[in-house]
Amino acid sequence: MDRPQLLRAIPLFEGLADSDLGVLSERLSERTARAGEMIFNQGDAATSMFIVAEGHVNIHLPGEESRRISLKDLARGEFFGELSLFDDKPRSASALATTDVTLLELSAATLSSYLETRPAAALSILRVMTQRLRETNTLLSERAAKNVVEEMDKALTWKDRLADRVAELNGSWTFIVALLALTVVWALLNLDLKKPFDAYPFVFYNLVLAVLVSLQGPLIVMSQNRQSLKDRAQSETDFQVNLKNETNIEVIMRELGEFRLEVMDRLEKLEAPR
Repeated sequence: MDRPQLLRAIPLFEGLADSDLGVLSERLSERTARAGEMIFNQGDAATSMFIVAEGHVNIHLPGEESRRISLKDLARGEFFGELSLFDDKPRSASALATTDVTLLELSAATLSSYLETRPAAALSILRVMTQRLRETNTLLSERAAKNVVEEMDKALTWKDRLADRVAELNGSWTFIVALLALTVVWALLNLDLKKPFDAYPFVFYNLVLAVLVSLQGPLIVMSQNRQSLKDRAQSETDFQVNLKNETNIEVIMRELGEFRLEVMDRLEKLEAPR
């Protein structure tokens, strides 16, 4: 298990020198969990972050089995609970071991004592946090629901637009009819002329068609690859919107339940004999 390499994969520590990573990795403690075991629950006191060394972990918002909202599935090299290193607030989600897992735990106290002896490492971590905070602010300033296809189309170059146009034209009856008409006209002209510029069997025309086909292939593939990128971007946006909606619905349902209990309690107090 290469602990420094696992730490290097975490954006928070990506700016640390190899020597700093080596010292910090020695202070990690190992923790294991069986499949189906809760690592922590939403609302628990947060004192440390975890790195997945082996196995898989699911991060979710708790609820009944049919109402539980899965946020992310983590595998080797991924991490969770990093916010606990910098604040004393309770866990914002729950973590469940979906397989037998081995975790590397870094407590807030361990990180604090480490940074006290290595100020250069503290500055590096601060720079990374500042950068990620800017990215988060940019993300929050945008709507989750957006037309990603339209945004990608705005960034297309003339070469991209040409490839899309060629792919669109090749998949139409216009191209088929135009190519058949050109073939007929080419053949008639060369058969009627006493000195045809491309006599039968039309070698030059075959060469033109071969060049056309060889150019069409890469252009169509480029357009298809770009369409695949659009589809993936659209799917990611749909997932973010659905996740945001599910989270908001979960919050509303919880608040509605609390409101219902409060109303029932007030009614019972009002109906109680005095």
